[in-house]
Amino acid sequence: MWDKPNILNWIANALFAIAFLLFLYGTLFEVVHLPIFPLNEVRVEGELHHVTREQVKMISSRYLQGNFFTVNLVKTRQAFEKLPWARNVSVRRRWPNRLEVVIEEHQELARWGNIALVNTHGELFHGASDSDLPVFYGPGDGVKEVAEHYGSFSNLILPVKMNLTEVTLTPRRSWQVTTNTGMVISLGREEMDKRLERFVKVYSKTYAGMKGNLSYVDLRYPSGFAVRSPMALAALKPVSVASESKVPNTTKAKDVAIKKDGSKKVPLKKEQLKKDVLKKAKA
Repeated sequence: MWDKPNILNWIANALFAIAFLLFLYGTLFEVVHLPIFPLNEVRVEGELHHVTREQVKMISSRYLQGNFFTVNLVKTRQAFEKLPWARNVSVRRRWPNRLEVVIEEHQELARWGNIALVNTHGELFHGASDSDLPVFYGPGDGVKEVAEHYGSFSNLILPVKMNLTEVTLTPRRSWQVTTNTGMVISLGREEMDKRLERFVKVYSKTYAGMKGNLSYVDLRYPSGFAVRSPMALAALKPVSVASESKVPNTTKAKDVAIKKDGSKKVPLKKEQLKKDVLKKAKA
């Protein structure tokens, strides 16, 4: 090899290039760590209602280490994302000495039981809110589904000037809602929107002016629905969900069947009630 000058020249040139790159890297490393590039400003942007100035100062003092070039943007972003109300965070450098942080906050939609809040995207987050929010109940994988149906149910019930305070999805995927008047509405597992829309139309024509509020409405009947209103002459008794073979013999309310158009109320016999119960269980 020593008698091959071409190879020796190539090796020498390669070593020289490597040495030059190492020297250049070392020089740049020293330059960017000099105190001549301080990070003097942290600007937090976004429509913020829950992220406080104190929280921003705490994160800045703890995680913004180094100068303009050496600050770790990934760790800084992760630190801001730990804030309870922060949904999305982006961090970028702005020459010559500024760091910009853009925070998208969660927008609370409801409470998930008593353990968390639900945002408008159907996501859980652990923030604290004293707002008067509806309450959702359901299986762990049903948060987004409940949030989506809450929107459609709320729009359907607006014509009767009611708001939903609770929405429940059972493990068997059966739906139940509660209004601000205390009325509980069982919707079943299919055609929930159609059932609720039909009831709202009948309610506006039949029950809107009735004294006292309906306490329970069962929309799971194939040919109509049943309602309960204590202390009202037109009170209707709901069918028990717990038992498919028994219908109570005594009650303070009258048992009646309601046609889909709400035009007529007919006293029910026990045999008919039993048939409706079996049909409802399949709905």
